Amino acid sequence: HDYRTSLDSLDAHLTLRFNYPMVNESLRSGLAGYQYYQVALEARMDRAGVVRKFIHFDFVYSSTCPCSYELSQHAIMERNIAAVPHSQRSVARVSVELNDFLWIEDLRDLCLEALKTETQVMVKREDEQAFAELNAAYLKFVEDAVRLLHEQLDPDARIKDFKVVASHQESLHSHDAVSVLVKGVRGGFTPEIDPSVFATLIHR
Repeated sequence: HDYRTSLDSLDAHLTLRFNYPMVNESLRSGLAGYQYYQVALEARMDRAGVVRKFIHFDFVYSSTCPCSYELSQHAIMERNIAAVPHSQRSVARVSVELNDFLWIEDLRDLCLEALKTETQVMVKREDEQAFAELNAAYLKFVEDAVRLLHEQLDPDARIKDFKVVASHQESLHSHDAVSVLVKGVRGGFTPEIDPSVFATLIHR
């Protein structure tokens, strides 16, 4: 309210963007390091003084194509030729409107439970092998990724509304595969994407 009043404005909108560190433990070797997550906290106040609060969170993971996996297995079994399914770094941008307080760590845990194959910080050979096993166990198309996130986000009472934009930055195709899913709340998030968003989904 003070922010809106000081600007002599009818409404107010504030966004804070930052990289948020969390400890990421390796899969097998016992090592650990900091994973930095791109986060934005957003608040909007309308003319009636109603405040809406949002978290925008980028989760980076690996995706292995189920079709490519089956074709690779076919080459090995039917023609005795080694083949490797294509996989790629992928990003899920999860935007949530809050009903109640939600820790950033909790949102990260929901993403990890849904997608399983988060990219790693500290990696030795045993960790790389474990990561390959995880990718084989949790194959996913980009459409699968948004559905898996929906399964985790939808029943959480702290989350009023959500939008998921998943981008698989393809190693096979010369373009990315993108899928969008929203909860479907009246007056809430819509599935439209501004074209400028695509470039922000590429994490260096």
